[in-house]
Amino acid sequence: MLGKLNSFQCERLFLSETYGRLGCHSEDRTYVIPVSYVYSDGKIYGYTIEGLKIEMMRKNPKVCIQVDHIEDLAHWQSVIAWGEFRELKGKEADDAIHLLTNRLHPFRNSSTSRPKHGLERVQESYSPNSRMIAYEITISEMTGRFEKSQ
Repeated sequence: MLGKLNSFQCERLFLSETYGRLGCHSEDRTYVIPVSYVYSDGKIYGYTIEGLKIEMMRKNPKVCIQVDHIEDLAHWQSVIAWGEFRELKGKEADDAIHLLTNRLHPFRNSSTSRPKHGLERVQESYSPNSRMIAYEITISEMTGRFEKSQ
């Protein structure tokens, strides 16, 4: 049976997962990349080093993020959300990193697979010329689908 997820089910999926695919578009080019995230109060929080996705989101802050949970081909849920990117600085950035650290800590399987407390320490695991960026995406619309066998 195929069906639509209601808003509560969409939010629950975003809360239960930690990885999604971020889509951004700028200058006639679309870019989709996997990202780790945390969902809280209608916002997605993430961090990255400066690069193509940050460059594109600065030019066009309208983005989407897709998250799914797949048990098998007949049992899955998928949600896509649209929203607006905003770069975080100072205490907001520290708070976002703290949220990510707490959410992703149980999934840690290597020293570079999760954010650490404070942007300075996250920075240490990347090249000295990289600059860490914490960001939020304020969700404005969300829709979801599912399939399950009966």
